[in-house]
Amino acid sequence: MDALETQARGRLARNAFMLYNHMELESLGPDRAVFRLDIRPESRNPFGMVHGGALYTLADNAAGTAAHTDGRAYVTQTSSLHFLRNQSEGTVRAEGRVRHRGKSTCLTEVDITGEDGVLLATGEFTFFCVAPALMARRVREDQAPDGGTDQ
Repeated sequence: MDALETQARGRLARNAFMLYNHMELESLGPDRAVFRLDIRPESRNPFGMVHGGALYTLADNAAGTAAHTDGRAYVTQTSSLHFLRNQSEGTVRAEGRVRHRGKSTCLTEVDITGEDGVLLATGEFTFFCVAPALMARRVREDQAPDGGTDQ
């Protein structure tokens, strides 16, 4: 495992929502990341198809991890995901790719495909670069008993 993957896996190990939803990093390279979801009963909507929220989360993780490959920290700023098809079983993959890096934002594209390579969803995500220390301080303030206020 190279340094880029070691750093990514360390960050992803703290992503409780991704882990709870059984999403895994499959491959990683500069400006690119692929995630997979093996469809489980809890991945499905009431119609038996993969839940749109699961597909969105898969896309957000792939696009965000691709953005993070420059070593900076990001949060999702905007997104647009177009659902085209769906499936009820098997594996789905999301491939995120960086399209543009700016000083404070990173534009990515993402495609979600099914096992047979059919495009299920496609979209774009913009990420905002943040200071990790500032984000950690904000989390501590939000978790304080008084909500971080001086009352």
